Amino acid sequence: MKPRIVLFDYGSGNVRSGERALDRAGGSVHVSSSAEAAIEADGVVIPGVGAFAACMASLTSVDGPRVVKERLGDGRPVFAICVGHQVMYAHGAEHGRSTPGLGIWPGAVETVDARVLPHMGWNTVSAAPSSAMFAGIGDQRFYFVHSYAAHDDELGAASAGGTPLTAWTSYGEDRFVAAVEDGALWSTQFHPEKSGDAGISLLRNWIATL
Repeated sequence: MKPRIVLFDYGSGNVRSGERALDRAGGSVHVSSSAEAAIEADGVVIPGVGAFAACMASLTSVDGPRVVKERLGDGRPVFAICVGHQVMYAHGAEHGRSTPGLGIWPGAVETVDARVLPHMGWNTVSAAPSSAMFAGIGDQRFYFVHSYAAHDDELGAASAGGTPLTAWTSYGEDRFVAAVEDGALWSTQFHPEKSGDAGISLLRNWIATL
């Protein structure tokens, strides 16, 4: 039986491309804005596009913080994408404004140090050899579209479960977090659902853990 995955639809993310990619990767995918459905699923995906503050407001409006924290408290899988990944941090700094995030990890999401923004395109990712997220993927590229990123590797104090593994990429003069694998929480700055076969392989690795 395929694992039941809820793609949490809180009005901040391209849910249709995510739904297609997760289905292709082997999940039984349900798009839902129900907090209870998201809590009860085998796995939940938290997408996100746009601004940090707007994403947090929308997520909060449908009880998303409870979904994430309750699942992680029980060691149940969560996969966060792009701004969904960013809100796992303590703060997001955009346009001179600091917005509290979920605080799963310490640190702030700040502007990428590059002359041309947004960062839009394909980058390779440097992951730990022991990573389950990137197992069997090798030197593949993933699709990024963003102007802000996390730069802090000090995640252990607020770990979601075990020792976090951080993957990195670079753009312009900046090196920033591309993905985090932290117990029940897997999180990517890039869009696996828009990253072709490499993204499907990564999602398949996550689904295998459900």
